[in-house]
Amino acid sequence: MTDSTELPDSNFAVSEMQTLMTEITRALVDDADAVKVEVLTGPDATVLRLHVAPGDIGKVIGKQGRTARSLRTILGAASMKLQCRFSLDIVEAGRSNHGHEDQEKV
Repeated sequence: MTDSTELPDSNFAVSEMQTLMTEITRALVDDADAVKVEVLTGPDATVLRLHVAPGDIGKVIGKQGRTARSLRTILGAASMKLQCRFSLDIVEAGRSNHGHEDQEKV
């Protein structure tokens, strides 16, 4: 048995959060095949970059950003359990975020 005070493996935590965000988002959108979660690991936090089809961006953001806020709340609650810090970026599929100002990021 493992000790409950042991910190979870960071690779396990990243994999679990990536799977969680992918599954929740696929349930929300029409084009589930376009959903992709990219992982960017930084010194303080891990960023999950959620890519969805352009037609589904509104469904993921929701009215006044409520769905996006809910996704971030779930991510925050799950990351507290895993004792790792995560943040969520939502981008349209086909766009990259490599320092371009024309990038659509929510």
